[in-house]
Amino acid sequence: MTTDTAVPGPQPIGALLRGWRQRRRISQLDLSIEADVSTRHLSFVETGRSRPSRDMVLLLSEALEIPLRERNRLLLAAGFAPVFPEAAPDGPGLEPLRGALRAVLAGHDPYPAVVVDSRWNLLEANAAVGLLLEGVSADLLEPPVNVLRVSLHPGGMAPRIANLGEWRAHLLDRLERQSAWNDRPDLAELHEELRGYPGGGTPPGGRVPGPYDLAVPLRLWHGGGELAFLSTVATFGTAVDVTLSELTIEAFLPADPATAAALRANTVLSAEGFRGGGV
Repeated sequence: MTTDTAVPGPQPIGALLRGWRQRRRISQLDLSIEADVSTRHLSFVETGRSRPSRDMVLLLSEALEIPLRERNRLLLAAGFAPVFPEAAPDGPGLEPLRGALRAVLAGHDPYPAVVVDSRWNLLEANAAVGLLLEGVSADLLEPPVNVLRVSLHPGGMAPRIANLGEWRAHLLDRLERQSAWNDRPDLAELHEELRGYPGGGTPPGGRVPGPYDLAVPLRLWHGGGELAFLSTVATFGTAVDVTLSELTIEAFLPADPATAAALRANTVLSAEGFRGGGV
């Protein structure tokens, strides 16, 4: 005797759009105003009574700030070909970009800076990142190198992070919001893995910021002292390529004069040993 198990088919375009709207916590009325379409027509699209045009899918995707990769999937679900190209990270199409990114990273020296993809895998790094990775287990630096795993793993940077609980809470919150906003099960799995690492005992809600706190710092033990960094993030806001739209440049700037002086004086390691090799 055999039992057939039904495999759910792909969701219709209307249900997918409704899911993204609900994820953004936007009402049909607000979305119709933002996209300049009637609420009635939007309701018909979501319920499947009306088939959206290619332009309508793109219009609603823009209004909902849906990632380019997911916009291509929505187009396919609506019966149209994808419109956003996806260059191979190591392909010839991105060669000019690779040179530009490396110039940007080199320009941050002696401050650490990295390029990561949407999965937080390391693609490029400048030489100064070697300071952050001192003592990290070699297996964590085997490609693909996941920078969040390197940060919080007991064999990674975690033993050197003076404010591990605070930094861990910051990274986990950031990852959880990214996973939910972009509907990324792979990031949810990474979040669950990182939650299982020792955390440094941050109380619920985290530390209350002091009157002179500007941002959550990364405080790192180094050479018998403590270095303090503030991170900045840059993305390509006008990207029309899927790969390019998912790249992030993160730089770690000194949070105090002592850290700035230590970075200028430090002889850093070469980045070639742990470069991810993607872009």
